[in-house]
Amino acid sequence: MRIFLIRHGRQSDARCNVDVGLSEEGRRQAALVAERMAAWGLEALYASDMVRARETGAIVGERLGLPVEVVPQLRELDFGDLTGLTDAETGRGFADFKAQQAAMASDLRYPGGETIGEVVARAVPALQAIAEGGHGTVAVATHGVVIRALIAHILCAPLARWRLASTTLENGSLTEISYDTRLEEFSVQRVNDFAHLEPHPELLRSAWGVSEN
Repeated sequence: MRIFLIRHGRQSDARCNVDVGLSEEGRRQAALVAERMAAWGLEALYASDMVRARETGAIVGERLGLPVEVVPQLRELDFGDLTGLTDAETGRGFADFKAQQAAMASDLRYPGGETIGEVVARAVPALQAIAEGGHGTVAVATHGVVIRALIAHILCAPLARWRLASTTLENGSLTEISYDTRLEEFSVQRVNDFAHLEPHPELLRSAWGVSEN
């Protein structure tokens, strides 16, 4: 079966992992995702319980005539003490942590938050349940860290190196995973496909001038 992981559209607040809805750009991105996937035969649609993912799923679902099932286990990494901070504030207050993280020597716990291993531990069973749900093609609106953590896990890469799965994962991009029900194994088919956004450079992260999570 095919599972398309949709990175939610751009959120309305640039601070780290605040649970807010989509910006106007994010809504446009989600509409373009729906347009791209209209002929792909989606049979079911899922979303994390965070507002930006649910809104992304709702826009896609409205266009494709599908209800959205909320899966809390696919919510974004808990950034702990970094939640609600700007990039500048994170750089000043957590410089040592960011330096250790950049070394990619171990799967560090975000101060007061989660490790990537903990994200994988909750997300993989949820994804497996979706994969074994009897559908042929589905989509999941989720988050950047979750998508990259799943890629690292599927490819058996060290979880400390999860950022290398895609150094720039566009909001509104598509990552495709397949699932072999006989072998009970996932495989990665495409990563960070944003062809539907390329005619609209104002919707790409390079146009925003910020580095959002």
